[in-house]
Amino acid sequence: MRIPALILALAGAPALAQTAPCGGDFAAFKAGLAAEAPAYGIPQATAEAFLSGIGRDESVLAADRRQGHLQRDFVEFSRRLISQSRLNNGARYASQYDAIFNRIAADYGVPRGILLAFWAFETDFGQVQGDFNTANALVTLAHDCRRPDLFRPQVFAAMALHERGDFDPARTTGAWAGEIGQVQMLPRDILENGMDGDGDGHVTLKTSAPDALLSAGRMLSGLGWAPGQPWLQEVILPAEMDWSLSGLDRQMPAADWAAMGVSARTGQLADLPASLLLPVGRKGPAFLAYPNFHVLFEWNESLVYVTTAAYFATRLEGAPIFANADAFEAGLTGEEMEALQARLAALGHDVGGIDGILGEKTRAAVQAEQRRLGMAADAWPTRVLLDAL
Repeated sequence: MRIPALILALAGAPALAQTAPCGGDFAAFKAGLAAEAPAYGIPQATAEAFLSGIGRDESVLAADRRQGHLQRDFVEFSRRLISQSRLNNGARYASQYDAIFNRIAADYGVPRGILLAFWAFETDFGQVQGDFNTANALVTLAHDCRRPDLFRPQVFAAMALHERGDFDPARTTGAWAGEIGQVQMLPRDILENGMDGDGDGHVTLKTSAPDALLSAGRMLSGLGWAPGQPWLQEVILPAEMDWSLSGLDRQMPAADWAAMGVSARTGQLADLPASLLLPVGRKGPAFLAYPNFHVLFEWNESLVYVTTAAYFATRLEGAPIFANADAFEAGLTGEEMEALQARLAALGHDVGGIDGILGEKTRAAVQAEQRRLGMAADAWPTRVLLDAL
């Protein structure tokens, strides 16, 4: 197989991807993909056979546009995703797969809490893996002009998996965005990181929890996970401090945070650089985010999703429920957030799109306007800020 060469080619995918631009006639687009396939080491005839039964899936595009759950704040989102049942199941699976978790910790340094959290959130421990046809989803999203550079390389990776017998374009199913298996990995990630965890000679992320977990551990290691280091730690804040120092775009040694009066809720602060993360402002739960936290954005780009998964991982490893869950100021509705983003954009800020989602770009813009208006600059948008703008 030409897998190593194909992975190298995929690394330069944006430069190579010229023969099948997004949009236009879908059949012509597929023909362009087939013509482009040899650049990735895949025979054109193989690509044509792979693409022959693929159709544009409008339900995939609808799902891509409909992600309103990410408009919820961290407290609400975590309450929806973290249940006692999931905590109990996490403990049960941690015991059931103790040997594979120990192997992952030894080989890659990734703790079981992180893997259990994403396993739970992605597929409810493998129970809900999605029923979208993966090949249709990938080609549809590559054809769509919103994120073609992300999904076009995944099409060729799926072809490579098909060549080695691990992907059936007619029967392989998963999430609407093309992820496959119990931890929802894209084809390119499977090519690069897929591991046989149960010793049967195959990488089957849909049916084998050991394969899925070991592959996920290897992927996180490759993305830069630092063994033995924490990722997120709940902290107690002083009554007053310079709130403009908060945010993931700023890091300081934990000792500097301690000098300002920031203290660990349990245990001790790590001797590492950290960002002060205030998901719902200075009056709500507060965390120090260490370097490993940033690695998780390579898995999912949503701030509220990553924060909730990272927090759930700490709960699975013994941390208490976060404090100040009901003490923070009320946030904005989705419509109000869109109105705020429109006003921020009009003032010249890059908010990353008018989508009602409080991502890092919107938080940075909020914080800048809070500073300008003399408000507590904790990056949490409220109706007071909206009215002031």
